[in-house]
Amino acid sequence: MNTTIRRTSRPAWMPAPGPLVVAAKAVALTVITALVLFPCLVVVSTSLAPQEEVLDKGGWVVWPDSITFQAYQDILSGGVVTRATLVSAGVTLIGTALSLTCTIAMAYALARPRLPGGRPILLMVLLTFLFTPGMIPSYLVVQSLGLLDTYAALVLPVLVNAFNLIVLRGFFQNIPEDLYEAARIDGAGELRILVRVIAPLSKAAIAVVGLFYAVAYWNSFFHAILYLNDSTMWPIQVVLRQYVLDGAPLAGSIASAETRVNAENSIQMAVLVLAMLPIVIVYPFIQRHFVKGVLTGAIKS
Repeated sequence: MNTTIRRTSRPAWMPAPGPLVVAAKAVALTVITALVLFPCLVVVSTSLAPQEEVLDKGGWVVWPDSITFQAYQDILSGGVVTRATLVSAGVTLIGTALSLTCTIAMAYALARPRLPGGRPILLMVLLTFLFTPGMIPSYLVVQSLGLLDTYAALVLPVLVNAFNLIVLRGFFQNIPEDLYEAARIDGAGELRILVRVIAPLSKAAIAVVGLFYAVAYWNSFFHAILYLNDSTMWPIQVVLRQYVLDGAPLAGSIASAETRVNAENSIQMAVLVLAMLPIVIVYPFIQRHFVKGVLTGAIKS
């Protein structure tokens, strides 16, 4: 008797799709994939193509005739992009670690049913969805705290995100109460319960929230423009904006003369590739946690 159960079997209430539906889905996925990958191919190809070929083909190259890393050598030789990349990496690593620590601790506390003042605190968190601070009040607060022209201004004002907090709180609430009681019977305190019991069970949600924070810190440029007057402290996204939008590299770059003239597309695309490369590398390792982490954490809030 064959007792093997197919993992791909459908529920009884879900009818099997017809051939036309399957074909339509395949075509739609193919088109969407092409629309997503084609711009990425153009960006990478343009960054690797010689500047003469880029100019001959009108500024964009789909598939280069020859490959050169001259654009990357130009932007890295001046030190501006290298320094900005290190700044972004440091802010992202430190900011993500601090944000995860504070968010996990606060979410665990708000998930406990008998927390004194828990409901008013949760209400304050929820109100931030409706009433976000404006640019001028935020700037005045940062200025009053003496954080202008410091990297702390890029982390502390956005240390805890309300959405990420609600996701983790909902995930913690879905963990059976018996586990909490069993840990307390064994003599564990709240901190030990969080570190030894809850955190290992919440790896999916924590990974998703961590990626949210990392992407936000890496892509942030508005706070740097607002709070950092010294251009040598700017992260990679601000430098990318200077190259792509303003059409010129930052002052102080010692790149070649050709780099300074109109900031060719190959130079711009090379900076863009360097800016998006870390997230592209990290995302595949955490993508499998996305559905589980977000949906499970959002079921109960």
